[in-house]
Amino acid sequence: MEIPLTPLEFARRANRLYPEREAVVDGPVRLTYSQFFERCSRWSSALQRLGVSHGDRVAYIAPNTLAQLESFYAVPQIGAVLVPINYRLNSDDFAYLINHSGARIVCVHSDYLDAVDSIRPQVPNVEAFVALEGARTGWLDYESTIGEASQDFERPTIAESDLLTINYTSGTTSRPKGVMITHRNAYVNVIGTLIHHPMTQADRYLWTLPMFHANGWTFVWTVTAIGAAHVCLRKAEPVAIFEKIRQESISMLCAAPTVLIGIANAPAALKHEARRGLRVMTAGAPPAAATIQRIEVELGWIITHMYGLTETSPCITICEPRPAHERLAPEDRALIKARQGVELITSGELLIVDQAGKEVPHDGVTSGEIVVRGNAVMQGYYRDPIATEEALRDGWFHTGDVAVVHPDGYAEITDRAKDVIICGGENISSIEVEGVLLRHPAVQEVAIVGLQHDYWGEAPHAFVVLRAGTTATEDELRQFARTYLAHFKAPQGITFLADLPKTATGKVQKYVLRGKPAGLKQ
Repeated sequence: MEIPLTPLEFARRANRLYPEREAVVDGPVRLTYSQFFERCSRWSSALQRLGVSHGDRVAYIAPNTLAQLESFYAVPQIGAVLVPINYRLNSDDFAYLINHSGARIVCVHSDYLDAVDSIRPQVPNVEAFVALEGARTGWLDYESTIGEASQDFERPTIAESDLLTINYTSGTTSRPKGVMITHRNAYVNVIGTLIHHPMTQADRYLWTLPMFHANGWTFVWTVTAIGAAHVCLRKAEPVAIFEKIRQESISMLCAAPTVLIGIANAPAALKHEARRGLRVMTAGAPPAAATIQRIEVELGWIITHMYGLTETSPCITICEPRPAHERLAPEDRALIKARQGVELITSGELLIVDQAGKEVPHDGVTSGEIVVRGNAVMQGYYRDPIATEEALRDGWFHTGDVAVVHPDGYAEITDRAKDVIICGGENISSIEVEGVLLRHPAVQEVAIVGLQHDYWGEAPHAFVVLRAGTTATEDELRQFARTYLAHFKAPQGITFLADLPKTATGKVQKYVLRGKPAGLKQ
């Protein structure tokens, strides 16, 4: 017997086995699993009354709230396709994504009602605008609609190859692409996550990661699958994170490296009072070993590094801990934890290949592109056959990430293909240089990019954010880098910034930095 693989199965099981367990905390609101799924069913019923049917798209613009979490169940269980939009974009971006996805219904948090009202003439095919909070004239009120709706709705037949979500990429160099994730893709990622990073019903998961980001790395379903508790956090600021950890007895969270940096540099009083033993999954960009070491040593938290992309549902490797790692000194263990690691049991096959498509030797030196194939890989890019054909060619998904493989089989990203710096014919990994500068006690964040150089063609340039209350000079940082790196890899120039430009998922926008004049202090 075969039944479709879908994360909706986790909802059925949780509702049956854990109806009285606490499911969601959102500020003063606390719901059991029974109450949570009742609300999801009522919203499913309301969407069908609005005319939403199998295959229709429903867009959401919201932070980590109860309503946003409900979208990952209420929308797909009627066969519709959820489009979780990055709420940090501007109104023109909202218009483009709503139109490109063909969303019939747009559901918006109160913080973004004005932005969406301003683009209504640009999105003529939207049939209903729903205010998730802060109801006003011209908007359907989410809470009152749920209260008036029946729990009964028509459950369509759903195939595991059906679209579950369309998740848009950051679009740092071109228009965002709509990644088509199927029910099977998401189901496989949840199972793989739980195999390699087990959870129990006693866990309390803090939503520091945006739910819109690759479906919250599928933790919108993973937490439910095991009957644990979702604790919503609308803004992932260090003070709020530590407060929620204390108030809600948090045991686990996910965080991009930029959030980890904020945690590592939080006031000493907050860190001193923090619970020890928290499990933290990090991904989204290569984390610095120095940041991992600080959090594990100073806070007593356990960092697990996973790697993936929106196009791979998203996790395809994990820096799997091995007994030998525990015998290493903290700084050496952190260096290994910063690697991308090995394939998940469920993610499929991963290779690092040269330009001829041949696997590179496992010597920790020879680099190539990461390519993957398996059940976690997307169906394609929505309404973009050219980009789909380019990314999914020769039976593999080409990630664009450059990496090496160490003798133990662990992959380690050295750069994005477009970020490799070629200085006088020598390749320089921006990630390697960034990792060294982050060891300096005054450096909070750093990004290395290649800028034009009259003699070398291009040379590494550092954009540095200093920790509060510290100072450092260009010459000091340059000499520090030369202590640990070949001299040609050290930054030729350094620019001090108050903040690095980033996408909503915490990735540094290096194309923005390449446009800044060298030496400009900001």
